[in-house]
Amino acid sequence: MGMDRWKYFGITHTDHTIMNPMSLLKTDELIDRMCLLDGGRVLDVACGKAEFLCRVAERYGVSGTGLDASPITIEAARRNVAAWGLNGRIELLHVDGTQYEPDRRTMLDLASCIGASWIYQGHRGTLEALNRMVQPGGLVLVGEPFWRTVPDPDYLKLTGQDAGDYGTHRSNVQTGLNLGLSCLYTVVSHEDDWDRYEGLQWQAAERYATAHPDDPDLEELLQTSDKNRDAYLRWGRDCLGWAMYLFRKPSAVRP
Repeated sequence: MGMDRWKYFGITHTDHTIMNPMSLLKTDELIDRMCLLDGGRVLDVACGKAEFLCRVAERYGVSGTGLDASPITIEAARRNVAAWGLNGRIELLHVDGTQYEPDRRTMLDLASCIGASWIYQGHRGTLEALNRMVQPGGLVLVGEPFWRTVPDPDYLKLTGQDAGDYGTHRSNVQTGLNLGLSCLYTVVSHEDDWDRYEGLQWQAAERYATAHPDDPDLEELLQTSDKNRDAYLRWGRDCLGWAMYLFRKPSAVRP
């Protein structure tokens, strides 16, 4: 993509409250299962607009840090945190997740990375990185795609993906179990969640094109949006799933 990727995602995700294919209702359901204690510390890597962090802080008496590499999205996050009235409890940093080192003197109660496992070279690497950040008994949360069916080779070619990029829903859980984590809960996106997530992108791209006819990136924006729409409707809606996985780090070494 010749167009700046942060600009592309900033435009196409203008109308998204949460920048992944999960409903707010299911996100809140998962947050309710966390049972965090007052005074806890949480970290969200690739926090997007910080909506998840805000909802966690609003639900529990915790403080949080959000990281995001996009200069566009981090500004949207700052506006969102201010709108929630949480500036005193949520810190936002414009930084790549791999460049961040949490304060080791105070281990985290929750570390999350929702939909950006590429930062840590995949699902397993993400679980390993987050697991190192949380204290014994702490929570690790990831959002990760999975194959619902074997992907069509034409779908992989069009989207530039590989069949080995993702596992199954079961293997996503098993990866955490293999690392010694306990799987506490999962929530899975359904077709209406995906349709909303994808459709908002198409609409935002078309609206931007109408409002900015002289943007030199306009042709690439619309071509990429059209390609992604075609890939989703022809194959992705049937073969690609998405889930959020809540794990707990053992509080002690099991016998």
